[in-house]
Amino acid sequence: MIQLNYRDGRPIYEQVRDGLRQLLVVGAIQPGDKLPSVRSMAAQLAINPNTIQRAYEALEQEGYVYSVPGKGSFAARREEIDDTRREELLTRLDELAEELIYLGVTPEEIAQRCQRVAQAGKKLKGNQGGSQR
Repeated sequence: MIQLNYRDGRPIYEQVRDGLRQLLVVGAIQPGDKLPSVRSMAAQLAINPNTIQRAYEALEQEGYVYSVPGKGSFAARREEIDDTRREELLTRLDELAEELIYLGVTPEEIAQRCQRVAQAGKKLKGNQGGSQR
C-alpha cells in the first residue's frame, strides 16, 4: 500500500504517483490489473479525489497506466510504456553515474549496484510466479 509522508516536501499527488509507480515496477500491480477507483483510493488514503485523479493522469502520461472510459484505470503492459520514459530514466542514470564517479565511486561499484538491483528484481518476480493469473 502507499504510504504518505506529510513532512515530505513533495506534493501529495507526486507521492501517490511514485507509490503507485513503485507497485507497478515491482509487480505488486500486474499488467492489465484494474487500479482502485479514484474515490476508493481517496477514501483509503483520506485525501481529496482530485489528488488521486492527478496522480493517475500523471501515470497515464508516463505510460504506466491507461484508462477506459466508464471502466477505470488499468496497469499497462511493459511494452506499452513510452520509450521516452525509458530514455528519461537512462539520462538520469547517466547524470547520477557521472556524479558518483566524480565523488570517487568506481564504475565497477556502480555496475555491482546495478547487478544487485537486477538480481533482487529477478528474485521478486520469481516469488510471484505462482500468483500470476
